[in-house]
Amino acid sequence: MTRKERFQYVIDFFSRQMPTAETELLYDNPFQLLVAVILSAQCTDKRVNLTTPALFQRFPDAKRMSQASFEEVFPLIRSISYPNNKAKHLIGMAQKLMKEFKGKVPMTVEELVTLPGVGRKTANVITSVIDKQPNMAVDTHVFRVSHRLGLVPRTATTPLAVEKKLIQHLPEALVHQAHHWLILHGRYTCLARQPKCAECGLTVVCAYFLKKGT
Repeated sequence: MTRKERFQYVIDFFSRQMPTAETELLYDNPFQLLVAVILSAQCTDKRVNLTTPALFQRFPDAKRMSQASFEEVFPLIRSISYPNNKAKHLIGMAQKLMKEFKGKVPMTVEELVTLPGVGRKTANVITSVIDKQPNMAVDTHVFRVSHRLGLVPRTATTPLAVEKKLIQHLPEALVHQAHHWLILHGRYTCLARQPKCAECGLTVVCAYFLKKGT
């Protein structure tokens, strides 16, 4: 099977099984999503969703967050991984939004990565989820699933390399959707330690499963 055929099979499968896949982070506006994604680094979406309601109630927008002190933010996110750094990042991010972007979340990767706590992965999430731009955020799930399915070659050893390969082969209009497909598949089926191959509908094209069965 060629890589093009494998991509088409995977696209057809997810189009049937997850036609409305979307982020599991809860938010009401771009600022809240940005906060949630920053908090989600090395932390589960479930934990973030338990934490953000009180945070958003206290600091609903960039203006309020920019005026916050570390001592005010930290207690609200202390159950999140790395709360010290993330509290500082949230305040710094909000301050920069107020100073340089009039309190609005910019919608280009280049601008977003200038914000404290925002790397390329986070910027790709924001622009793809909010604006449906053809940007592919590569987290551990996307990285693992892409390799296991054989969508990307073994030589793609960095998140950026995987991102480029996926975008190269995915239809532009589906890139933002494919991001969620791969994440959710990795989160609930293609688990890191014990993938649920018996429950997976992609074993017929999965390089990992086919190799395991030999």
